[in-house]
Amino acid sequence: MAETVPVRCPACRREHRYTAPAYPCVCGAPVAPPLDRQGAAVPVSHRVWQEDWVTVRCESCGRCGEWPRPEVGCPCGVMLRVPLTNPDPSATPTPALSPSAPPAAGRPPFRSVTIRTALDAVTATALYLRWLGYRNVRRADQRPPSGIGLAARGVVAQVDPAVRPATLRDVECLWLTAMTESADCLYFSLTGYADDARARADALGVPLFVLDLTGTPRPVNAPAETLHAGGTENRAR
Repeated sequence: MAETVPVRCPACRREHRYTAPAYPCVCGAPVAPPLDRQGAAVPVSHRVWQEDWVTVRCESCGRCGEWPRPEVGCPCGVMLRVPLTNPDPSATPTPALSPSAPPAAGRPPFRSVTIRTALDAVTATALYLRWLGYRNVRRADQRPPSGIGLAARGVVAQVDPAVRPATLRDVECLWLTAMTESADCLYFSLTGYADDARARADALGVPLFVLDLTGTPRPVNAPAETLHAGGTENRAR
């Protein structure tokens, strides 16, 4: 059963009931961050990528992975970081999937987070990249012309939360960035793609995905379908 704790907003004193979401470990067992019933919620004043993730150990297999840090939005406008029990200092994150293990074999269903904000879209994309088999997902060093960049070993990804479809220039800029880093690239959009952008992505072999509001990426071209079906093992290097 998912753990539920009371969370009080220090700004307006409202009390919320927060239930920790569970994400699938590579072994298939649900994993949720350990919540601290006695701790106090902390307002999020500014974003630091490393602080948006927490290392959690799977109780079933002992693996450690990085998962989104729990947060809850208060109606007064304050975003609250839910307190956690002290993490195991000896815990070292383990990649969700190893490139040597075919991700299509016994791969658990993808589970994501509901998208309400741009950060949720980034979180959903990071979880999906791990599910595909990419290792060490992090914020990209180079900021894309639009949206938010993610990177992992051998890949760069662009998360575009804009209300307009991604353009031809968006796709070409991502592809050029990937070429300079000798990496693959993936594009994730909340509102789809212009026709010429899709045609150019097909010609360049760039996988295109659309994120629905449940946080589930939907492949919209053949390279994306191939990657979704087989994970990183099906990517040509």
